[in-house]
Amino acid sequence: MPRIARGALTLSVLTLAAPGSALALTTPTTPITPTTPIIQTTPTTPTTPTTPVTGKLRTSLEGVFKLGSRNVTVTRRTLRVNGADRPFVPGQVAVVQIRRGRRLVKSETVKLRRSRGGAFGFFSVRFSSPSAGNLKITALHAATPEQVKVAAVAQKVDVVVPSAGPGSTGTFVSLIQSRLAALHFAVPQDGVYDTLTQNAILAYRKVRGFDRIFTLDGAVIHGLLAGVGTFPVRYPRQGKHVEADLTDQVLALINGSKVFRIYPVSSGKPSTPTVLGTYQVYMKTPGYLPDGMYYSNFFHTGYAIHGYDPSPTYPASHGCLRLPIDDAISAYQWIQIGTPVDVYYGAN
Repeated sequence: MPRIARGALTLSVLTLAAPGSALALTTPTTPITPTTPIIQTTPTTPTTPTTPVTGKLRTSLEGVFKLGSRNVTVTRRTLRVNGADRPFVPGQVAVVQIRRGRRLVKSETVKLRRSRGGAFGFFSVRFSSPSAGNLKITALHAATPEQVKVAAVAQKVDVVVPSAGPGSTGTFVSLIQSRLAALHFAVPQDGVYDTLTQNAILAYRKVRGFDRIFTLDGAVIHGLLAGVGTFPVRYPRQGKHVEADLTDQVLALINGSKVFRIYPVSSGKPSTPTVLGTYQVYMKTPGYLPDGMYYSNFFHTGYAIHGYDPSPTYPASHGCLRLPIDDAISAYQWIQIGTPVDVYYGAN
């Protein structure tokens, strides 16, 4: 047997027994317990559904005229539907619908724009009607997740054809009379195109520098609807007084700087001109005088403001300021003893 050197390693030989024998050795193992991975999440607060905002939608009309409680305009004139929805909610729209009778003639969806300061949203829709009729204008904000459904009160507009002549009646005549009255021309408010209405149209034409006729034409209608054609007061410090512009051939009753009423007149013809200057009414005579003067207001010797037939569109008197007969009484009732009368040629 060979010798094993001292200090050498000793090897132990392990004989493996056959499987199943009593001598079989097993290596002990530690059972592995499966683990569930841990996922860390951020705690969340349950969300509460947003409650739609309750709003208030209102509309107004621009480009129409008031006759009592009625809104009136004329064919082919642009009107504007303005709306405001309070409070302002971003991203909202409104639907504007215009019907003539049962027929839908316009429907437009418009985005609400934020007002300065953000208190409300607003919109604007333009429309003109080519034909006469009764319009009904509605505006609606449909329900959305952000805002509840809301509708504005319906607006109604009467559209009329801009045409009238002596003897005619109706809404358009009333509209023309109201526009003349707004500019302080002496005119009734009865919806009848009568002599007084013709006189007022003549006075308006004189102030505007139009032909001195009684015709209600397109230029007169346009000017009246636009609100242009005022009498320029020259002597506002005189308080209640009368001014007669011989250039325009009109006479105005005035309170300070505010015109009360304007009439057409016929002043003295070239051979018998009307006196110029400032005077005061010193005598009043109602009714007719023998020479045909009617409801006379004398302001200088025999010169007077009075009614007379005829009172043409040009200077034709003997020096007085002739009013049309139908206008004489209303002027007479306003003028008093001592009322200043200023007679001059205007800038035109």
